[in-house]
Amino acid sequence: MIGKLVKVIVDRPLGSYHPVHKDMYYPVNYGFVEGIVAPDGEYQDAYILGVDTAVKEFTGIVIAVVHRHDDVEDKWVVVPENVSFTKEDIEKQIRFQEQYFQSEVCM
Repeated sequence: MIGKLVKVIVDRPLGSYHPVHKDMYYPVNYGFVEGIVAPDGEYQDAYILGVDTAVKEFTGIVIAVVHRHDDVEDKWVVVPENVSFTKEDIEKQIRFQEQYFQSEVCM
C-alpha cells in the first residue's frame, strides 16, 4: 500500500477530540479510506500528516504503515504528494494516540 494514492474521509479533524475518550485531542487530521476494510471490520484508518488545517477529506500518498502489535488493525500515514517525513517525525506526530499501543512505523 505504501506509495499508493488514497482518499481519506476525515471523521476526527485536526483540533477535535475523540468522541468517546473526551481527553484525547487530535493534533492531526484522522479518518478512514472508504472501500478498504481493515481487520476490525471497519474502513481502514489513516493519519494525515503535512496538512496544518482541519479538512473534511484529503487525497494523498501512503508513506508508512503503523503496525500495532497489540491491536487487530494497522493505521496508514497519508501525506500530500512530494512531501516526506522521517520515521521519527511520524512517531512524534502520532504519539498522542499510539502511546497507548505497542506500535512501530514501517516505511
